[in-house]
Amino acid sequence: MKKLENKPEGFAPPLGDMPATDFRRYGHEIVDWISDYLERSADRPVLAPVSPGDFRLQIPAAPPSKGEAMDEILADIDRLIVPALTHWNHPAFFAYFSISASAPGIFGELLCAAFNVNQMLWRTSPAATELEEVALAWLGQMMGLPAEFAGIIYDTASVSTMHALAAAREQLNLQIREDGMSGRANLPLLRVYASEQAHSSIEKAVITLGLGQRALRKIPTSADYSMNVAALIQAVEEDRREGVLPFCVVATVGTTSTTSIDPVPAIADVCVQHNLWLHVDAAYAGSAAIVPEMRSVLDGCDRADSLVTNPHKWLFTPLDISLLYCRRMDVLRRAFSLVPEYLRTDEADTVRNQMDYGVQLGRRFRALKLWMVVRYFGHEGLAERIREHCRLARLFAGWVEESPNWELLAPVPFSLVCFRACPTVEKESEETRRVRLNKLNEQIMQGVNQTGEAFLSHTSLDGVFTLRLAIGNIRTTEAHTQRTWHVLNEQFKRLSELGLKMTPDANLTHSISAHVELP
Repeated sequence: MKKLENKPEGFAPPLGDMPATDFRRYGHEIVDWISDYLERSADRPVLAPVSPGDFRLQIPAAPPSKGEAMDEILADIDRLIVPALTHWNHPAFFAYFSISASAPGIFGELLCAAFNVNQMLWRTSPAATELEEVALAWLGQMMGLPAEFAGIIYDTASVSTMHALAAAREQLNLQIREDGMSGRANLPLLRVYASEQAHSSIEKAVITLGLGQRALRKIPTSADYSMNVAALIQAVEEDRREGVLPFCVVATVGTTSTTSIDPVPAIADVCVQHNLWLHVDAAYAGSAAIVPEMRSVLDGCDRADSLVTNPHKWLFTPLDISLLYCRRMDVLRRAFSLVPEYLRTDEADTVRNQMDYGVQLGRRFRALKLWMVVRYFGHEGLAERIREHCRLARLFAGWVEESPNWELLAPVPFSLVCFRACPTVEKESEETRRVRLNKLNEQIMQGVNQTGEAFLSHTSLDGVFTLRLAIGNIRTTEAHTQRTWHVLNEQFKRLSELGLKMTPDANLTHSISAHVELP
């Protein structure tokens, strides 16, 4: 950022806040800087080219005793912060699930910080409380969710899922809120079911709630990596015979590794038969349901007790914002409501106080940025962007399928492509081939990432090292996708020309440094 003129010598900020004139001047400069940063986001290496500890060594070990001029602080954003960032807003950020902040969402975040309201009570934030209900209703309509679903905004799906499981447990009426779970001989083992491909946040939720990891039973998946319903039924019946108390099934629409879709209608039938709470994790793929021709991805979800979706994953809303929809908000409230005298208000019986629906007291005005994003782009504009991302994923998958050197490893229902390089070698055992290809693909991924032109992540599918290309950035175009395919093939060719030798017992973790020098 450029330095402003007339920088004060021996800067000492006056009592109170920054003067309004300075705030306005620096505010203009920062907005200009952000605009340039977003416009030229592709000019920087997407993955930070630093080693652990490099950044911290450049920062003083002790805080300043006196205030520093804003010019110096902003200069260090350019000099220190930006070079050590992994740029999630880069159009070639294809790792994990691409989180990109759109301009209206950034403005919403700025206003949220300026208002600085604590959305704990309706009284402390009437507009924030009621706008949250509006934003939830709007997105629910766009996704085709039942009108009886109400909801609440948390930070991430991990927290949303934890609250959903708490509500599911509360519905059992086991007085766990009052008596806890420890030291109770009359309390059986409680059981939660999710597929082997379900997100790790479910396991963390059972840990956090004191259920323990043994409370989670992971159900095998079918060939398409979706939950095997026959195995679920068998598990529930077996647990009941052994005195375990099943109480919740977590179905996933858009798993993290492959974006597979669990058969929610069939799972809902099982839940009805056995009186189980059905929670749907649609953190990633729920947004796709706003596209009319993709609405079917949520088939069966109208029968769920709760559902989570994250606008910060695929609706271009800055991190963090997670929406938990719930059919039984009264049960969620019963699990968490605790009102000390100093928080009692006259209107409590006629309004929703958000503090009653979770472990947090203080809550940010997260709905504002989502409301601004939806208003600016509109339902059709958002749907068109998601539709384009899915087109780009299908295009990339087509390139993979057409090449003799690459193969798809999972279906492509959304905008994630799971694939790998698979050159053949004569007279090779299956195990040798698996180890060889795992090492090759790890090195290809590392090579691509170190170019700075793109950032990919990986997963493991049945022991196979799998490359993941997740398209979801609002600024990603076909050109970025095509360039990444070119870089992948460059890395494949480079490693092939090196005549990389691989053995079954070689250490995968150290394969890069041991076998090839990457740029």
